Amino acid sequence: MTAEAQKATANPIQLRTYLTPANLALIVGFAALAVPTIIGLGQQVWTTELGAHGPIVLAVGAWLLVRGVTAAKPQFAPSSLVLTLVGLMASLALYIFGRAFDFMTFEAAGLYGAGVSLLYSRVGLRAMRTLWFPVGYLAFLIPPPHWVMDQFTAPLKQFVSWAAMSILSAVGIPVSHEGVTIYVGSYRLLVEDACSGMNSLIGLIAVSLLYIYLLRGSKARYAAILTATTIPIAILGNIIRIMTLILLTFFGGDELAQGFLHETAGLFLFAIDLILVFLADQVLARSLPKSWKPA
Repeated sequence: MTAEAQKATANPIQLRTYLTPANLALIVGFAALAVPTIIGLGQQVWTTELGAHGPIVLAVGAWLLVRGVTAAKPQFAPSSLVLTLVGLMASLALYIFGRAFDFMTFEAAGLYGAGVSLLYSRVGLRAMRTLWFPVGYLAFLIPPPHWVMDQFTAPLKQFVSWAAMSILSAVGIPVSHEGVTIYVGSYRLLVEDACSGMNSLIGLIAVSLLYIYLLRGSKARYAAILTATTIPIAILGNIIRIMTLILLTFFGGDELAQGFLHETAGLFLFAIDLILVFLADQVLARSLPKSWKPA
């Protein structure tokens, strides 16, 4: 356990210290903005594979933030009213725009910005530096725009389709592909966005950062290196996922591959990806120069 975690554990929250009339007013006002957005995220984003990590990020991020605020209380300092107002005005404008035009990315980003501005107004800049991880971790709740995801998933889908087809062809499976369409036997499979690797990549990064923060207390350079390893791991996992579905289709038929086993394969391979991330952590912790290793 890191020194920060021990400090937080040794200083339990005294709610009476925080629930002042001013803080209660801010909490109620922020909740009025947050509840509709969270409901919208639950309906539009968290039910998809891309946003499945959302509820976990919200729960864990809120816990880390409450714990961190308790530990950072000695560092509380006056904040700048100008910075607070600028942050709130910009965030609320973004929130209103996203809410009015049903643009969930802008709505969630505006809510996040408003929350950060309000937190800064109560704790000051010095404490905000201490709270950098829980504040940054909650940014995973902002869903990326679809056009951004399309820019990344299109070439990745092409690559994982080619890689899966090449490996299976080398062992005698009658498979070919045209773009993101794979032909195996008499069946035709379309590689969807979920199989590109981007969806699992976001979840892997979120889990990896949490793992580093809680168990490693690592330096920023080490965190960046381990996070970077999740990219090839996520791509490799989805190549294996596509190969698995191709084999299920070839030997068991389309109904078997697209039924229960389709989702089971995704969950199983995500678990494998996590294990590979943890193994990469062990290798890096032993092989990197001392100045780069975790504390």
